[in-house]
Amino acid sequence: MSVTTSKALDPWPVVRPGDRFHPVGTLQHLLNEHGHDLEADASFGPLTEAAVRASQRDFGLEADGVVGPRTWGAIVVTVRNGSRGHAVRGAQSELDTRIGFDLVVDGVFGARTEAAARELQKALSAFGVLVDGVVGPVTWRAMVSGMVSH
Repeated sequence: MSVTTSKALDPWPVVRPGDRFHPVGTLQHLLNEHGHDLEADASFGPLTEAAVRASQRDFGLEADGVVGPRTWGAIVVTVRNGSRGHAVRGAQSELDTRIGFDLVVDGVFGARTEAAARELQKALSAFGVLVDGVVGPVTWRAMVSGMVSH
């Protein structure tokens, strides 16, 4: 795993229709956690755009279909040991595929997912990231920004 050397966490990425690959798949998992039914195919097509616009409306944001800091802040879901669901799949996907921890992406936040989250947080502790094994807004931001990779 490598971590960028900036003095602060990287900003939330801006993701828009037509984008492909990281972090679109994670975005799709998070949208599914909010009741949408998207294939997490990492392609920001019309169905993903519609789900983004609907979520933006649900959260009282401008429904422009572009995922920036305010939209990310609204759709991220804090997950921890015992959590289950699409948001856990998104976190596991980031930790497994993007960062290189050997996890099963099954939507169940267990001991292995918690240990991976803690290892990531240890690598980010110089940026003020709390090492607690909980994937909250700061850990999500570090993962989806591309700040960490293997």
